[in-house]
Amino acid sequence: MQFPESWLREFCNPPLTTQQLADTLTMAGLEVEELKPVAPPFTRIVVGEIKEAVQHPNADRLRVCLVDVGQGSLLNIVCGAPNARVGIKVPCAMVGAELPPGEDGKPFLIKVGQLRGVESQGMLCSARELKLSEDQGGLLELAADATLGQDIREHLQLDDTLFTLKLTPNLAHCLSVYGVAREVAALTGAPLKTPAFPAVAVADATRLPVRISAPDLCGRFSGRVVRNVNTQAATPAWMVDRLARCGQRSVTALVDISNYVMFELGRPSHIFDLDKIHGGLDVRWGKPGETLKLLNGNTVTVDEKVGVIADDAQVESLAGIMGGDATAVSDDTRHVYVEAAFWWPKAIAGRSRRYNFSTDAGHRFERGVDPGQTVEHLERITRLILDICGTPETVCGPMDDAQVNLPQPSAVTLRVARAAKVIGMPLTQAQCLDALQRLDLSVSEGDGTLIVTPPSYRFDLQIEEDLIEEVVRMVGYQQLPNTPPLAPITAKIRPEAERSPFAVRRALASLGYQETINFSFVDERWEHELAGNANPIRLLNPIASQMSVMRSSLLGSLLQVLKFNLDRKAPRVNVFELGRVFLRDAQSQNTDTTVAGFNQPMRLAGLAYGPRATLHWGQPDKAVDFFDIKGDVEALLAPLQAEFAPAAHPAMHPGRCARVTVAGRPIGFVGELHPQWRQGYELAQAPLLFDLELDAVLLRPVPLFKPVSKLQPVERDIAVIVPESVTHAAMMKAIHSAFEAGSLQGLLKDATLFDVYRPLQANASMQLGEKSLAVRLVLSSDTATLTDENIDAAVQAVLQNLQNQLQARLRS
Repeated sequence: MQFPESWLREFCNPPLTTQQLADTLTMAGLEVEELKPVAPPFTRIVVGEIKEAVQHPNADRLRVCLVDVGQGSLLNIVCGAPNARVGIKVPCAMVGAELPPGEDGKPFLIKVGQLRGVESQGMLCSARELKLSEDQGGLLELAADATLGQDIREHLQLDDTLFTLKLTPNLAHCLSVYGVAREVAALTGAPLKTPAFPAVAVADATRLPVRISAPDLCGRFSGRVVRNVNTQAATPAWMVDRLARCGQRSVTALVDISNYVMFELGRPSHIFDLDKIHGGLDVRWGKPGETLKLLNGNTVTVDEKVGVIADDAQVESLAGIMGGDATAVSDDTRHVYVEAAFWWPKAIAGRSRRYNFSTDAGHRFERGVDPGQTVEHLERITRLILDICGTPETVCGPMDDAQVNLPQPSAVTLRVARAAKVIGMPLTQAQCLDALQRLDLSVSEGDGTLIVTPPSYRFDLQIEEDLIEEVVRMVGYQQLPNTPPLAPITAKIRPEAERSPFAVRRALASLGYQETINFSFVDERWEHELAGNANPIRLLNPIASQMSVMRSSLLGSLLQVLKFNLDRKAPRVNVFELGRVFLRDAQSQNTDTTVAGFNQPMRLAGLAYGPRATLHWGQPDKAVDFFDIKGDVEALLAPLQAEFAPAAHPAMHPGRCARVTVAGRPIGFVGELHPQWRQGYELAQAPLLFDLELDAVLLRPVPLFKPVSKLQPVERDIAVIVPESVTHAAMMKAIHSAFEAGSLQGLLKDATLFDVYRPLQANASMQLGEKSLAVRLVLSSDTATLTDENIDAAVQAVLQNLQNQLQARLRS
């Protein structure tokens, strides 16, 4: 909300500078977002009157003017403005004057000069040249009663400051100059000038029938008829100026009066052309299919959730938002009907946004406008209409005031001890009482309590915490003590068997991945397709239709990042995300970190696409494959030994997906994107994915000291023929099981697969569907040198296990 400081000080004028006043408001919760001078600096510009204006002898577009600035002698000034004429009063920059800085930032100095051979002793100014507006219509014409020679800053009250407040929704009572002044009076103790609303004389018996059919829409409706008004009357300059400084342009006198009272007292109102109303008015909810052409030219369709004011023939106004074009006042209007109503905030909230526009009236009504002073504010509007648009024939009808459903004040109790605890500083009951009484609240005292009955304009005082906020605002946030915490500060030491999430991020970065951070709100389709989640957690109020559910997997977000980068011609994309997913869990209970019915674990997911490495002359141009990303997962989990077994995942290729297991616990999946989703995302090749539980990734075994053996190890290579279906993991398991017990226990130090052979056609030793696997065994004892008998026994035990478990035979 924007308003001039001078208007505020008419209601309350504390002994504070502009900056001090702004700081006081900000510290009380009314944030002053901007302080802006009404006019830029300039000097020696006064009121002048053109006494003579003749054509320049050497220029068609210039005139030579004699200007009286109250100094006795007339100034000869050359002017090119089209409206330079005898009798008008305009700003005159005298010799030595400094005009506002131009684009170069330097002030423009006025000197005596020659214009086409004629001496000019000053300059006549437009509003644009004084940086008061962008109007290029010519000289700024001043009021006829302006004093000659008076400083233009004084005449136009330009030494003023515009306040722009950034108000929170609970401060509806401050959406007016008087409302802010009321707060200033409470904060500073300066006297508040309360406006009086004397009733105007009633000289006409005309009434307009009004029916309130929807008490849940409108609680009070006040109005009166005013006849024989002059709608073509000019709005006074002082009102136009104040409206402009509030950011509102002047329209017509009646519209300006309505807007002026809204800014002054926070009371939106509407003025109908009485002759255009058919019958009476009915305040009701709309009916499906009804249409209304608004004052802004838009035609809207209403329904049963939108409030309207209708007559016997059609809808005439959107309740609390904007009037209709059919009953708008015009130059031909003679009789008007002025209304001011109380609209329930919940009945107005969100309605204007349905039609993609907002109004100052709707902004106020959806936050709450005082229902207790509709009649008084109508008297103020009526008086202004009589003063500005009145004629000798103007008469006012009686005031109609229908009250059907007003808010009932509910007492709120403040416990002084509770207030002191919440605020964090000692407070007495007298201090709390003083703070609330300064706000003009009705307060009764109890034993350690204060009972407050909020006034009709305070919609925000509903619970005890609201009163506590008022107390601390009045006491002053700057009075709160700077109390350091008294609790012992103990560092939370991470167990040695667990690494930090940052270490995981660093490990992935060292593997060539880049971290992404994505929304937890995702497209519902991702949950169905990529996570197999038929019942995702839905948002009650999603920020976008494609972000309507909470994610249960990170893979959808990574695919979106991949598509975004591929659309921008990125040839290689390696990304990961470490984030939270959201699952339904009936066993979860409410705690400080959990929510009943929902599980929110942290997960780690990654994606690799394109070449395995950047282009390099010493490396082949190889596309990333399943074994590359499997190796990345193994490197990430090291020194833990991960096991991989074929599995199925909704987002991954049915034959190229593995479950990752550590110490017998499944922790996630790794694999290639499902062909169906690859085709859906229009990807040239299939990206490789992994999705792991973060808790399992964070675990790391504590290193244990083991002495280096003093005995030399022995290496033996064996090659066996096995069926094609035998996996590397199965073979390693069979080899290690030969050394788990008996005299061979502990002899095997390492087993490494170093060759795989598949025949192109059947031969004497191998058939199609078989393969040869060559393994190097590293054997060593910690106590004695191995003999040939020990070594042969170990090799035979391995071969026997492979034959029994995998139907393997030694390759000859």
